[in-house]
Amino acid sequence: MKRLMIIITLLCLAAGDGQAQPDTTAVSDTSSARVAMILVEGSISPTATNYINRGIARARELQAEALIIQLDTPGGLLESTKDIVQLFLDSDDMPIVVYVAPEGGRAASAGTFITMAAHIAAMAPATTIGAASPVQMGGGQQDSVMQKKIFNYSESFIESVANRRDRNAEWAKSAVRDGESITAAEALELNVIDFISSNREEVLEQIDGRVIGGDTLQTRNATIEEIPTNLAESLLSFIMRPEVMLILTMIAIYGIIGEVTNPGAIVPGVAGVIALILVLYASASMPINIAGFALIGLAIVLFVAEAFTPAFGILIGGGAVAFFLGALMLFQDLPQSMELSWAWLVPATVLTTLFFVWIVTEGIRIQFSGNITGKESMIGRKAEIVEPIKGGRGRIFISGEYWNAVSDEEIGEGETCEIIEIDGLTAKVKRST
Repeated sequence: MKRLMIIITLLCLAAGDGQAQPDTTAVSDTSSARVAMILVEGSISPTATNYINRGIARARELQAEALIIQLDTPGGLLESTKDIVQLFLDSDDMPIVVYVAPEGGRAASAGTFITMAAHIAAMAPATTIGAASPVQMGGGQQDSVMQKKIFNYSESFIESVANRRDRNAEWAKSAVRDGESITAAEALELNVIDFISSNREEVLEQIDGRVIGGDTLQTRNATIEEIPTNLAESLLSFIMRPEVMLILTMIAIYGIIGEVTNPGAIVPGVAGVIALILVLYASASMPINIAGFALIGLAIVLFVAEAFTPAFGILIGGGAVAFFLGALMLFQDLPQSMELSWAWLVPATVLTTLFFVWIVTEGIRIQFSGNITGKESMIGRKAEIVEPIKGGRGRIFISGEYWNAVSDEEIGEGETCEIIEIDGLTAKVKRST
């Protein structure tokens, strides 16, 4: 019996050890770990910089294992790109993972710099990276000396980023110098990226165990915490689109000019001022060409001058040309991915020209023309003397009505006079010449 009790006790202990083993595994399980994620799509602008900066700060608050940036961009502004790269290089305590996705996406131009600056870079199948030419990133037309300086700076910049992250610096320079673009498979082979991942979960599995800044990532079963854009970022991103800025510029012009020519309407004036403020805000964050604004201002002057000058449409034509060139030059310093197409420029020019030809011209003429109703409209008109003006008083007939008349001269019955002043129900007249 004693032996039997010993055997049962040993079996119970063995069973207890077998049950305790899963509990130990559960303690080391990474399912409680979190990974922050943001989605950056479209052109790289100051709004994207603010979004990424907020994403890094939020990831720190969540104590996330890493921040994953899902990227799909045709390029963007060079200054914004430099700011984002600097954020990555300064983020030693928060690993940054750039994942170029979805399939068919790209990390072109500015996206190449951003991807290579990340601690870990991954791409989805059927994606591309490259074409980091500064002409595409900065836009505009530079002389040969300035263009050479920009190319040299861009090559040095991307080389230093690649060396910092132990990536292929030679290919990085060729992406700037020759505008070279490669597929995800080629990027992995050339040591431009670290992984090819079909989805987010595969990214988490592949980066699990990587050592970043002395810390080992535990992301295999981590929860993905998406950080969406807030209302302000979404609104500003919308406003900073060139076509939206052009529309806001037109609303500002129409609203303010419409209020000036038709005082008291209120709504056009308020809308115009709000649109003007939004345009000025967006212009402060974007490399807008001042010459474009100057030409648009000249166009407005020419349109308004047409209302006062019998130029037979010459000023209207000049204003239309000035507006078109101004709108074209306004966004010429933006990168290729943010350029404004002619499909927007031509209709905007035609609509603005028609606005000034019809509404503004007629409005200005009415404001500065004589009265066409009421007693004041009678001044300058001719009338017939029906009762001779003798001793300074008489009567006239005009527009089917009889009026008392006074004059400094005698005018006989049947003669024609000209009205020079209205005082109550009495018209002051003079002999018509």
